[in-house]
Amino acid sequence: MHRQAVQLVGGVALALSLSVPSAMADPVPTNTDSNAKPAVVPALQEWKGGTGSFELHRNSRIVLAKKQGDELDDQGARLSAEIEQVTGRKLDVSPRTPQDGDIVLSIDPTLADAAGGARFTEEGYTLTVTDRNVTIAAPTAKGVYYGTRSLLQILLLDDGRASVPVGTAVDWPNYKVRGFMLDVGRRFFTADYIRDYLRLMGWFKLNQLQVHLNDNGFKGDKPWSQVQAGFRLKTGNPALAGLASADGSYDRADWDSFEDTAAANGVTIIPEIDAPAHSLAFIRFRPSLGLHNGESDHLDLSKPETTAFMKSVFDEFVPWFRSPDVHFGADEYTVDKPRYKVYFNEMAAHIRALGKQPRAWGSLSIMAASADGYDRDVTMNSWNNGWYGPQALKRDGYSFINTNDALLYIVPFAGYYHGHGLDGKYLYDQWEPHVFPGGQSVAPGDPQLLGAMSAVWNDLTEATYTELDVHGLVEPTFGVLAQKMWSGTKSGVPYSAFLDKVRKLGVGPGLTKVATTLPASASGEVSLGKEATASGGEAAAAFDGVRTTRWASGPGDEAWLRVDLGKPVAISKVELDWAPSYGRDYQIQVSRDGEKWTTVAARTGREAAGTDTLTFEPVTARQVRLVGTQAGTKRDGYALWSMRVLEVPDLALHRPATASSSEVASLGPENATDGDAKTRWASAYRDGEWIQVDLGTPQTVQRVLLDWETASGRDYDVQVSDDATHWTTAVSVRGKPAGARVDELAFDPIKARYVRIQGVKRASTFGYSLWRFEVRSMSPDPA
Repeated sequence: MHRQAVQLVGGVALALSLSVPSAMADPVPTNTDSNAKPAVVPALQEWKGGTGSFELHRNSRIVLAKKQGDELDDQGARLSAEIEQVTGRKLDVSPRTPQDGDIVLSIDPTLADAAGGARFTEEGYTLTVTDRNVTIAAPTAKGVYYGTRSLLQILLLDDGRASVPVGTAVDWPNYKVRGFMLDVGRRFFTADYIRDYLRLMGWFKLNQLQVHLNDNGFKGDKPWSQVQAGFRLKTGNPALAGLASADGSYDRADWDSFEDTAAANGVTIIPEIDAPAHSLAFIRFRPSLGLHNGESDHLDLSKPETTAFMKSVFDEFVPWFRSPDVHFGADEYTVDKPRYKVYFNEMAAHIRALGKQPRAWGSLSIMAASADGYDRDVTMNSWNNGWYGPQALKRDGYSFINTNDALLYIVPFAGYYHGHGLDGKYLYDQWEPHVFPGGQSVAPGDPQLLGAMSAVWNDLTEATYTELDVHGLVEPTFGVLAQKMWSGTKSGVPYSAFLDKVRKLGVGPGLTKVATTLPASASGEVSLGKEATASGGEAAAAFDGVRTTRWASGPGDEAWLRVDLGKPVAISKVELDWAPSYGRDYQIQVSRDGEKWTTVAARTGREAAGTDTLTFEPVTARQVRLVGTQAGTKRDGYALWSMRVLEVPDLALHRPATASSSEVASLGPENATDGDAKTRWASAYRDGEWIQVDLGTPQTVQRVLLDWETASGRDYDVQVSDDATHWTTAVSVRGKPAGARVDELAFDPIKARYVRIQGVKRASTFGYSLWRFEVRSMSPDPA
């Protein structure tokens, strides 16, 4: 135990908390002498816990197995940089014999696992931890890479970021395809964004990025000449000059960078060039190839030159593609079924002649009375049960991928297909790759089912959202999808705890364009994203909620870090997450005006990195600062991963909640008190609905926060009770505007066990819907 001194400041006892957060590991096994399975996303398939831990130290290295330098050099150098970003410790890379404290990487083609089978052989790994070394061994370099992702995540979630529990993991994916599809045809995404998404996919062990390279908007009431169309590959071949979109395209250098990044992150890029529908970009380039003299987004398959042109496009670009598979689209063509069949078969054969395995969107239930005569050696995306569902695909003998539109499509900000992101709770609790709607599910591990793939379709071509807005819709469920595709239900924790892990893991190291939109905020945290200043270094890094960024003061014993909360807040706790350059002696000070400061907590004699929680009597403050007086090492100064300022506790957090109704089971009242700002309660579509929370024991209540979704309350009462039968109105709210908003309501202190929001009148035709329902015992003191 590191020596710590707890001081009394102003008569306040300062408590130290260095406990491991509850979501850092799966539930402790019944044999409490063995280490619990460490938490990673996706969860490990198998774990045999030992006792004790491995600790990184000053002389730890990354050691590459003998004679494997050429195969592992890049991984070793990268892992060194990533460990420095995640832990603040720089490790050398060495080909020498491992010593105590080293991390060993090894490719061993003889490794096998009966349970993992072929999936282990292709992508699996073992993670063996003793108190002396960590060894990652795998049959392939890709498996070693996945093992390093697990190691980095374990370190990132460890308090102190230096410890790995002793034990042995054997890990592999359940499914061969664990994918994501991005429509860049309708909306251009920058090359930096594509490269970052390949890194993000590797972080969560997703392994296929399908890039939908051409498409167009919907006609509506416009002429086709005014409809957006895009093709995103740019070649120097004069025969195709002008085919690439003027508003953004990728040249060969861009594409090579995508392939290099994909290979380094365990990802395969599946390029898709979609025809004979969705082909307005090709028709703009060659109007004679379109139906109705070019007034269509469908190609005219009656003309031999149409198929010849499409073959020439694949001839030009397939040499760019390193994937063994190439997708030729073939979806939603609603005319000329006999010629569609000929086109389908010719293009599949042509892609095979170019050395690739063809893929297509499943459409045969609409396009054919049966699959007779269709090329069966094509991998299909099962995207819609009506167009070609899994049971029909199974009957006809196709290998297929679950890309079901009802469950896995996002059309950003549309009123259909999950316009605001996929339903993460449903996916986590009820979905796996074998699950399809409408009674079409197949057996888990069905040999024809290769896996699953979520998709973003940018249908709203005239909308003004950005690529980062799309990331904000995708990120919340990326970890969930990865979990269900890799090891299914083996996460072993409820959705809220799983999402807490995902928040802490963020988007991984090494990204340049994309940042997490799910900052790892604590319940009641009031400093996240607030304006910060410091005596030196990047102050904002301590308040951005990202666990891989840090504030560093520079050398010296004297330094300070300050955050402006934006308004007076009743606070009672500060949490510090120290990097290796920790503070030995420091104080927490508060101010209302930024000039007069009061010390509310202090620490002396700290001797290690990790978390320090300082609790004090509630006080009203707008500014909060850390003042360092002695660094652990003067030449290094101070470095913090985060500084969190927390208001007085939310008495409703994780307490039982009930309601008069719920729109659907997944929108239950518990979502309003789970501390997750991404889950919500929604009532039936009636006035007069209510939600209440049981605080457990009578508590002094003085403030309620209601974070309304668009379906908000216009008129409602905040009521309290001792028995959930007899209610007293604490405050009445009337005439609130329609739309999403946050209502913060303060009233005279009342002691009660139950707090209820009693609806009177809705602000919309929907019901009542709350992201958060918080109850607190104190309001900020008046100035």
